[in-house]
Amino acid sequence: MLNQNDGDPDLQPQGGFDYRMNLTLDELETVKKIPGFVSADKEILPPSEDIFPNNPAMFNWSPDNFGKLWIPKKGVTIQLTPQNIVLYKRAISVYEGNTWEERDGKIFINGEPATTYTFKMDYFWMMGDNRHKSQDSRYWGYVPEDHVVGEAWMIWMSWDKGVRWNRLFKTIH
Repeated sequence: MLNQNDGDPDLQPQGGFDYRMNLTLDELETVKKIPGFVSADKEILPPSEDIFPNNPAMFNWSPDNFGKLWIPKKGVTIQLTPQNIVLYKRAISVYEGNTWEERDGKIFINGEPATTYTFKMDYFWMMGDNRHKSQDSRYWGYVPEDHVVGEAWMIWMSWDKGVRWNRLFKTIH
């Protein structure tokens, strides 16, 4: 019976008999079969300038509708274009320690004109496990390898259309 929270972040009482839940479409079909079910509304967060790369004019993304992007890899060279500068400028200048200047419609890296760039590090995309309450790469972008602290040593949860019990609490080799 859906009458208490029990500490589940995906089941949030809203007052009365109303609840907010994070559900897949299959899970929604299961909930609809619960006696007393009345209705469900889909909530999708709107595009936001808080979402990486913080440019809604070019990337109209939200935490729920995030676009495709390429994650930088060490040794890979990319073309620098007006469309991708906003995606890679921070990694190139802040994380990889280069100076970045734009003048007369041209890009200068370390004082030299640049139309391409070769990444010096690998980068990661870090996702939280609570879509609407995680501050993760959707907000701050790529994480350079030298910012990753520690390493995974145990599988805490494994889910693929249900809990994969045989993987829980196994050590990673």
